[in-house]
Formats: sequence, structure tokens, C-alpha cells
Amino acid sequence: MNISSLISTFKNIFQTTKQPRTFFAPGRINLIGEHTDYNGGHVFPASISFGTYALGVKRDDQIVRFYSINFEEIGIIECDLSYLTYDKADTWANYPKGMLLYLKQAGYDISTGADILFYGNIPNGAGLSSSASIELATGVLLEGLYDFNIDRFELIKIGKKVENEYIGVNSGIMDQFAIGMGKKDHAILLDCNTLDYQYAPIVLENHVIVIINTNKQRTLAVSKYNERRSECEAALKDLQKELSINSLGELSKEAFEEHKHLITNETNQRRATHAVYENARTVEALEHLQQGELEAFGKLMNASHISLRDDYEVTGTELDTIVEVAWEQDGVVGARMTGAGFGGCAIAIVEKDKVEAFKENVNAIYHERVGYDATFYIATIGDGAKEISEGVLK
Repeated sequence: MNISSLISTFKNIFQTTKQPRTFFAPGRINLIGEHTDYNGGHVFPASISFGTYALGVKRDDQIVRFYSINFEEIGIIECDLSYLTYDKADTWANYPKGMLLYLKQAGYDISTGADILFYGNIPNGAGLSSSASIELATGVLLEGLYDFNIDRFELIKIGKKVENEYIGVNSGIMDQFAIGMGKKDHAILLDCNTLDYQYAPIVLENHVIVIINTNKQRTLAVSKYNERRSECEAALKDLQKELSINSLGELSKEAFEEHKHLITNETNQRRATHAVYENARTVEALEHLQQGELEAFGKLMNASHISLRDDYEVTGTELDTIVEVAWEQDGVVGARMTGAGFGGCAIAIVEKDKVEAFKENVNAIYHERVGYDATFYIATIGDGAKEISEGVLK
């Protein structure tokens, strides 16, 4: 499918001759640093070539109409600019509705409606952050259609607010940041506490990043996600009895080991152990990649997965099977789950000429143990959310 066919679909669905403008926001992978964002630590994400396309034209009235090619059976979802309240019946359209509401509340003059078509090629439920991709695609579209000049940090924060307050998922800022600030062939080391960041070139040479979708839907245990966050907050509260810290991400491994006895609940102590050690791994990862030490980076990826499996307990049979089998394959530098867990995706860094054998071997064992196939994608690292011209879909 190309942009011109999306434009044709837009004109057909909305029965218009107007030429829509086209915007794109990527999905993201996180190379290392999982469940550290809301703990005030570092993350190391990159925006990828899969993402969400948003096409739109302004209307002359107060009506906003949304349509998604991915959910064509739902048809057009319509709302009024004067009533942008969350409505369960509006399913996926609550994400763009939330962006509209919070941009209006931030003082941006959206006084007429719009027709907006979405098309996403991020696998559903894969954990590559399709929701943040929709939020930022909507954000750059509204910025373009209504001729605003929105500070990118502000747009990122509004996307996070939609996720947290409008949708009700208590997530950190990493997804929106990676998608809003992505840069081709670079990852971002982001300090989630201060929002200080630096780009790191990803030089893979004869290796590629393989995304492996377990095809287990992430019933994201939204409840489990919020539960982990609460456990970390409880651990932090115990540590604050003697330490003047605002987040687990402020602690070195040494300081944590010295004070972890303050955390009275054994489960909470393991959650905090992951948050502190994973944060340290993320900073070490940047140093290794800057030195071109891919093998050392791979070892950190493996250690990250073990910690997510044993201390944070967010992996599950499917992700563990994929990753543990990946570790045994020829040409694999490292592998780990990526995203929130509970299903979704893993990533592996694999030698280019070993990729086909890798996919075949991993899938054969996965199918045997789990009963269905995994899906494999080669990830290229692309730019963040922006307007695009006509051309082939990424």
C-alpha cells in the first residue's frame, strides 16, 4: 500500500474531493532499560519504521470524524468538539479524542472539526507502543492542520497525559518521547527524571535487530502494570525512611545494596532490585555502544531479560521461550523482551547471514512449546513523528 491509495481511501470514506495532508508517527522499541521510566531511571529506546499514518482535512463545523483502516468494521466514529469526554463505546478513537481535548485545554484554538483517517502497520498488541504512536500522529496532524507551532516537549507531555489521565494507564514518558524525538539510525538515552537526553548512533554493521512478536495479546494486564508501579512506590517509601531520594533511579547499585534491608516486603525488594540494576545497565549500555562493543551490549540485554523474568516477573511463558531459545542460536549477540511484557515482543541482535536460520529454529521450538507461530520483523530505526509527502509506506 502507498500514500496515494491511503488518500484514495480517505476521499472515498469521507466522500470528499479535498486533498488530505499526511502525517506519520513511528512505533518504538526499547533496546534496554525496561520498567525504569516511571522509576525515574534511564531508558534507551529507538523509533522504528512501523507506525501510524494519519490523514486529515479541516471541516467547517464542530464535528470530528475518525476512521481507522485497521478497524474498518467499526466504521466512522463521530464526536463534537464541545463534547470530547472519554467514552468506552468510542474504542480506539479515545486516543485522538484525548489529544484534541488536552490541546484545546492547553489553549490551542481548535474551533472547527476535522475528518481524520488512521492506518497503522504496528502489529496489534505487540507492545511496540501503538497507543503512543496514535497520540503523536494525532498531535502532529493537529499541529499541521491548524497551523500551530507546538513545542515538541509539550506535545510529548500531552500524549503522556492522554495515556495517564484520559485512558487511565499509569505509564511513564518513554513511549511518547521516543516517538516524538526519534532520529534515523540513532537510539536515545533518556533520563526519565530530568528529561535530559542524548542520541547514540546505532552501528550494527553485519548485524540486524530482529523483532519477534510472540503473538500473545498483551491483555496488559493494565492491572499488573499498575501493580508493579505500586510495588516500586512502596519500596521507595521504605527507603525514604533513611534516604532523601525522590525515585529509585537516583540510587547506585552500591547505595541500594546498603539500604535494601529497609524494604520490608520481599516482593517489593525484588521489584526495586530490578529498577536499580536495570537503570545501571542502561547507562553501561551507552558506553559499550559508543565504544562499538556490541558483544558487551548483548550481555547486558541478556541480564536485563533475566531480571525482568525473575525479579520483576513480567515475562511469561511465551516471552521466556522466545528469548531463551534465541540465546542458544548461532550468531545471536543478545536477546530480551521489550516493552511492558505480559506477551508482546522480544528483540534480538543477530548476524545478518544467520537471520533465516535464526527465524526457522526459534519458531520451530516456539511452535512446539506454545502451539502457534511467532512473527519476525527486521527493524530499521527511523525518524520521529512528522508530516510526510506522497511516497511508499515505510
